[in-house]
Amino acid sequence: MSEVYEGPDQPRDTPVHHSETDPCWDALMRLRAGEDTGKATQWSPTQLATWSLLAPLARQERWCVGHLAQSLDGRIAMDCGSSQWISGPADLVHTHRLRALSDAVVVGASTVLLDDPALTTRRVRGPSPTRVLLDSQGRIPLTHQVLQDDGAPTLWLVSSEAPATDTLPAHVERVVLPGPGPFPVPTLLRLLGERGLHRVFVEGGGLTVSRFIEQGCLDRLHLVVAPVILGSGRPSLSLPGIRSLSQALRPDTRCFPLGQDTLYELSL
Repeated sequence: MSEVYEGPDQPRDTPVHHSETDPCWDALMRLRAGEDTGKATQWSPTQLATWSLLAPLARQERWCVGHLAQSLDGRIAMDCGSSQWISGPADLVHTHRLRALSDAVVVGASTVLLDDPALTTRRVRGPSPTRVLLDSQGRIPLTHQVLQDDGAPTLWLVSSEAPATDTLPAHVERVVLPGPGPFPVPTLLRLLGERGLHRVFVEGGGLTVSRFIEQGCLDRLHLVVAPVILGSGRPSLSLPGIRSLSQALRPDTRCFPLGQDTLYELSL
């Protein structure tokens, strides 16, 4: 099965093939489907780490998990907005695994405008989640992949102040929410839950993930740190200021190697 490689050393349209069957990933997909086979003792250390990180998500029916890839100095993009690719190919695979484990993948409008992602599962075997676009102003052009590619259902959430649009493709549902936005996160999760979308993956960007944290709606954050220093650029998280270090968030944290990068799993 071929796909499109999105790594730093090849153009986006270079075809590659899935790697050989990974028994750990196959077991995780069976676990997601309700068949708990457990981990195998003969797996490699990398596979055992993958199971430790992802099995809780595959087993649980409701969660909200965010993901950010940042530099050592806490930047997720350059000043111009470019972020491809701060982290390495292993994080790209990890992102697609999170998509395959989720019911819905949530992104803000700026991420779509800057990166034009497809938001489908291609680098691993597994289903593509429903794409949820947070676009209160209705800024995303109809020419972008998420509105043209019918590889996954798409919820386009706009406010009542967003301009009207032309006829949309069959895979896109445009939902108008009251108010100017940004939308309250509990309202978003309730809307998704009413559609049976209970495993929610917040893929970006930094402001969107920050809103989920600020409103107490993110269960875990997968923060991937790449060994690179940008020196300037867009910050990873933007939360309200605190007056004392006693007010700082100190989540339980686990650390996993991810190729040349390091993944920190923060339990919020």
